[in-house]
Amino acid sequence: MPDDSFPSSLPDIGLIGFGAFGRLIAAHLSPYFRLCAYDPAPGMEADAERLGVPLVGLDAAARRPVVIIAAPVGRMQDIATAIAPILRAGALVLDVGSVKVLPSAILERTLPRHVDILATHPLFGPQSARNGVRGLKIALCPVRGSRAGRVAAFLRKALGLEVILTTPEAHDREAATVQGLTHLIAKVLVRMEPLPTRMTTKSFDLLMEAVSMVRDDSPEVYAAIERDNPFTAGVRDRFFAIAAHLDRAIAPCERNEADESRKTRRAAG
Repeated sequence: MPDDSFPSSLPDIGLIGFGAFGRLIAAHLSPYFRLCAYDPAPGMEADAERLGVPLVGLDAAARRPVVIIAAPVGRMQDIATAIAPILRAGALVLDVGSVKVLPSAILERTLPRHVDILATHPLFGPQSARNGVRGLKIALCPVRGSRAGRVAAFLRKALGLEVILTTPEAHDREAATVQGLTHLIAKVLVRMEPLPTRMTTKSFDLLMEAVSMVRDDSPEVYAAIERDNPFTAGVRDRFFAIAAHLDRAIAPCERNEADESRKTRRAAG
């Protein structure tokens, strides 16, 4: 049952979304903030109790001075529309999605002018952060307001993150290659399983380690990276064009080898 009464002297944060990444946020921010979370999905009670995060209704989460949206990009418009009339004046709203141009535009046009907006992308997930977040990277994209510097200072000092200040467009241009190709190649390799595990090279082991970090990401994450980033299609087209060129370059060599093999067999016969 949602609970909206819990005394504390810590600053307030409302989490909208308590999936894998919402829980990761809660685990690392709970020493510094008083957190509450809203998520309509069933079965969240055990994780919420383990992390000490009360589950509340949407109104209660959206009334906090800081609101973090940890939900799929596909739900961003519905969430922004729902919380827009609830947000308090001066609130700071952040999102943590894998793409930034689309959600930034949604939040900027939907949320009232009296709230600040900071688009963020932690460049890690539950798998890559399983041993802690210190030394990992996070991108901050100021959309409205001037609090990015304060947020960056907290992330550096308290969590030990490497902060990259950028724009939504610059973020998506780089992420189209960094994430778009990583997730695409991982999907291909997963579909080729079973793959060798005994006679492997170090480079292959590192490749499979990279696959293991993203293989359990939700379908919504993959869809956002490949579909909602406006620059991913161009990177994907270039990748396939280069792969096709390499394939065509290999094919004549294979034909020549086959011809030589036939000639050798005929001569031997």
